[in-house]
Amino acid sequence: METDMAEKTLDTLFHETLKDIYYAERKILKALPKMARGAQSPEVKAAFEKHRDETEGHVERLQQVFEMIGKGAQGKTCPAIDGIIEEGEEILEEFKGQPALDAGLAAAAQAVEHYEISRYGTLKRWAQVLGMNDAVKLLDATLKEESLTDETLSKLADQVANQKALKAA
Repeated sequence: METDMAEKTLDTLFHETLKDIYYAERKILKALPKMARGAQSPEVKAAFEKHRDETEGHVERLQQVFEMIGKGAQGKTCPAIDGIIEEGEEILEEFKGQPALDAGLAAAAQAVEHYEISRYGTLKRWAQVLGMNDAVKLLDATLKEESLTDETLSKLADQVANQKALKAA
């Protein structure tokens, strides 16, 4: 091990992952209005708009967690979320005006949710291990919202989007 390299601990990993999800949330904030505009059914459009409002709260909570660890809120490029959002944008272009558009958008949005659920679940566990109880509460609140959004998207897909896509076949 090189002597000039700082030891990478769970604190370091927590901070790096926090930067990752902060970048992701801000990227998602920019993508959601585009998805809402592109959605065909009012229900899917409303789900994207509601999640946009929630995402603003997620960003604020993350800023509070950064404050708790004495760091400035900053993101670091996350190729995973960039790729997931890019896939959603491809669906928006390729299925524009088509019966399967909303089914594709709901699926793309769920890919985003699953990424976020994974990140927040990990951050919450690490915050517990690090004894950061206030951060645990904030991360858990967001984790619950992300899980609820995922469930809502599943219901929307089943009740609205998938049926519409199927009937047109």
